[in-house]
Amino acid sequence: MNIPFVDLQTQYEFLQPDIDDAMQRVIDDTAFVRGPYVSDFEEAYADAYGVDHCIGVANGTDAIYVVLRMLGIGPEDEVITTANSWISTSETIGQTGATPVFVDVEPDYYNIDVDQIERKISEDTKAIIPVHLYGQPAEIDKVMEIADDYDLYVIEDAAQAHFAEYDGKRVGTFGIAGTFSFYPGKNLGAYGDAGAIVTDDDELARQCRMFSDHGSSEKGEHEIEGINSRLDGLQAVVLSVKLPHILGWNQARYDNAQKYTERLKDIPGIIPPPVRPNARHVFHLYVIRVEDGRDELQNFLENRGISTSIHYPKALPFLKAYEHRGFQSSDFPVAYNYQDQILSLPMYPELTEDMIEYVTSSIRDWVGM
Repeated sequence: MNIPFVDLQTQYEFLQPDIDDAMQRVIDDTAFVRGPYVSDFEEAYADAYGVDHCIGVANGTDAIYVVLRMLGIGPEDEVITTANSWISTSETIGQTGATPVFVDVEPDYYNIDVDQIERKISEDTKAIIPVHLYGQPAEIDKVMEIADDYDLYVIEDAAQAHFAEYDGKRVGTFGIAGTFSFYPGKNLGAYGDAGAIVTDDDELARQCRMFSDHGSSEKGEHEIEGINSRLDGLQAVVLSVKLPHILGWNQARYDNAQKYTERLKDIPGIIPPPVRPNARHVFHLYVIRVEDGRDELQNFLENRGISTSIHYPKALPFLKAYEHRGFQSSDFPVAYNYQDQILSLPMYPELTEDMIEYVTSSIRDWVGM
C-alpha cells in the first residue's frame, strides 16, 4: 500500500465541478488581482470566523509581517516567540528590524512554554507571537494575561490552526490580530500561496489593507510606502469553494488522530500527541515522538510506501540564520531534544481506516511487536 503524506488530488476530485466552475468565472471576468471574488472570500471567512475584518494577502508569512509593521514594530524592538516553528514566524520579526526572542516549548504540547515568557521580557519587548503549532492551540489565555500585565501586543500565528479552539473560542481571535496561511497542504488550502489577517480592530484592519496594497487605500493615492501582497482571485475562489467544508474536514482529521492514538498508545518508545484538555486540536499535522531511532523508523516506513515528514528538522534558534546569536542546546533543551524525535505521519481528512491500520501496524513491526 502507498500512502502519501498529503493527498490533494482526492480532495480536488471531490470538489472538481465547483472548483473548475469557480476558476472559470474568474478567468471569464479577468478578476485576477483583488476584485469581487477576493472581497467575497474575505467577507465569508470573517463571518465564519466571527471577526469584523479579514484581509487577504499573498501568503501567511506576509500576514505576520504586515501586522508587525502596522503595529509600529521595528529596529531596537524585541518580539517574543516560540523556539519551534517554521521560520516565517521569526524571519518576519527580523524583517521589521526587530529581534526575535525565543522561548523553549512545553514538553507535552510542543507550543511556547508560557511559564518561561516573563523571564524573556525586557524594556524593548513590544509583542508576543504564540504559534498554534500543528493545529494544537497554545495556552493563549496565559499569554494574554502576561501581555496585559506588560502592555504587549499579541499576534497569533494560526497558520496551522484554522478554526481550532481554546476554551470554546477560536484561535486567532484572542490577540489584536490572527494570521493564517492557505498554503495548499493546510487544513484550508489554496492552489498556490495565499494568506489572511483577521482582526476586530478597525484601524489596524485599514492600515494592513493599505500597506499590503502598496500603501494605497485608493487607486493612484499612496499614503505610505507599502508592499505588494495581495490575495488573487483564483486563490480566493478556491478557498471560497472549500470554506463550507472546513469544519467537517477538521472533524475528520480529529477522528483520524484518535484512531492513530488508540493504535499507538501502547507501543514502547512511541509517544502519540496529547490534546490539551481545554482545546480543540484540528490536527494539521499528526506528530509522534520516537524516543530512539526516529530516522530508522522513517526509512522503514518509506520502504513500506508510507510517506512521512519532520516538522521541523531544526528548531529555530539552531538554524544557520541564527548562528550568530550563539545559542546553545541548554538554552532550549526541550526544542533541541525533540528535533531528533518528532515525526509527522500522514494526516488528511481522506485517510481511511485501512490506511491508518497499515501505518500503525508498520510501526509495530518496526518496534518488534
